Amino acid sequence: MANIRIGASRNSWGVSAAGVDLRREVAAPRPVTVDAHPQRLTLDLARTAVVVVDMQNDFCHPDGWLASIGVDIEPARRPIDPLRRVLPPLRAGGVPVVWLNWGNRPDLANVPPGVRHVYDPDGESGGLGAPVRPGGSPTLQAGSWSAAIVDELTPPPGDIRVDKYRMSGFFDTPLDAVLRNLAVTTLLFAGVNSDQCVLATLTDAACLGYDVVLLEDCSATTSPSFCHDATVYNVAQCFGFIALSDALVDTLEPSAEAGSATATATASNGRR
Repeated sequence: MANIRIGASRNSWGVSAAGVDLRREVAAPRPVTVDAHPQRLTLDLARTAVVVVDMQNDFCHPDGWLASIGVDIEPARRPIDPLRRVLPPLRAGGVPVVWLNWGNRPDLANVPPGVRHVYDPDGESGGLGAPVRPGGSPTLQAGSWSAAIVDELTPPPGDIRVDKYRMSGFFDTPLDAVLRNLAVTTLLFAGVNSDQCVLATLTDAACLGYDVVLLEDCSATTSPSFCHDATVYNVAQCFGFIALSDALVDTLEPSAEAGSATATATASNGRR
């Protein structure tokens, strides 16, 4: 009998010396209902992941790139506390957490001039990869301090990290493949900037067929406030739903306990 699972936890085969069982294990639904806009929303935690965008030093730390060029980063830090409250119960409920950070190749070989121009408009401002801060960390370079998640949100080993190189996290990255392998259909979005990388990634997710929910208080922008307001309006109007993290936390606690019990039972069955 095929009794050893290989593959991702949500997309795996049963294998043994005698044969292979291609049937995927079906996760029991774990519904939670939250207040949302434009309508009250029921989520299945068994088919949900949260994507946290660009909560990294270059955007959110006082010594990061944005602060070094005179941008007020206080708005970019606002999602930190709400994320610290909502991520633990999401993880406890079995919801994968995906950290989507801007992290370029050192040689910038896959970054076109249109993207580079955003960060170096006159050709003399340094831009991507330039060590423009104390300590000399290269701007938005993968593996550097610049691209690292801020200390307040340092994730546990079980979280997933994906580098991106555009406003959207779906172009030229494994993000879609990772999410499909997790067998998720609903994505909760958080991070910065809400009107730029968060919105671009969320829009592409909706176009790819994912159900999308913007956690409004877990998202922010250093742009003028009307940019965030327009993002919230457009997400609810055209792409998906808007919810607040506190409403989600309130409904997650009993579901998280149930999810933890299910995970323990599954692990025990797998050892038999």
